This record gives sequence, C-alpha cells and structure tokens, in this order.
Amino acid sequence: VQLQASGGGSVQAGGSLRLSCAASGGTFSTYRMGWFRQAPGTEREFVAAIGRNGATTYLTDSVKARFTISRDNAKNTVYLQMNSLQPEDTAVYYCAADVNVFGVLTRNSLDYDYWGQGTQVTVSS
Repeated sequence: VQLQASGGGSVQAGGSLRLSCAASGGTFSTYRMGWFRQAPGTEREFVAAIGRNGATTYLTDSVKARFTISRDNAKNTVYLQMNSLQPEDTAVYYCAADVNVFGVLTRNSLDYDYWGQGTQVTVSS
C-alpha cells in the first residue's frame, strides 16, 4: 500500500486548505484511514480518522469544529478539509492506513500500518 498526501501550503489565520491522500496498491475501501500531524519539536499527534465506508468519523477535540474528514472509495482518496486555520495548526500532516480486518477507529499511531510522506501546512498570524 502506498499513500501520497498532497494539498498542503501556506495560509493566513482563518484560511482553509483541503488535504488529499491517494492510496494505491491495495483495497482502499477495506482500510480505516487517519490523519496525523507533527509540529517541530513535538510528537506526532492524531487529528482525524474515518471508517471504511465513510459513515463513521473521529476527530480530536481541538479540530472537531473546524476540520472534516471524508473519503471517496471510488477514487481511493481520503480528504481533510481544514477551515478556520490557526497558527497552532502548523505542522507536517500525514495520512495513514489501518488495514487490520478486526480493528476499530483509533487515534493510536501504532495501530496504523502504512504512512504517507507528509505534506507541510503553515499558518501565519
């Protein structure tokens, strides 16, 4: 499974970005997908996750009112719509795939099996 994240960039506070993560080499519709981020000098943190058919989502509290995770299984792609961006959202954003048949949506990075290369998001005040 290969994951390719894109859509990062530089925006001013209050702006929006949509990240995309395209998957290849596997059966995308069977994977739970997640987004994580890592700012300089910090540990990677969970942002959002989505179930196989997109009906179930899970977002960390700090972004729940501003970010939306979605997926298009026909396009093998998961998205992270980020609105009202703040400087504290500045980080490298990673997508990840959990291929465990028996798993559940999780914020634990150790439960994810495949990772994309990351895309930089920079928010200026």
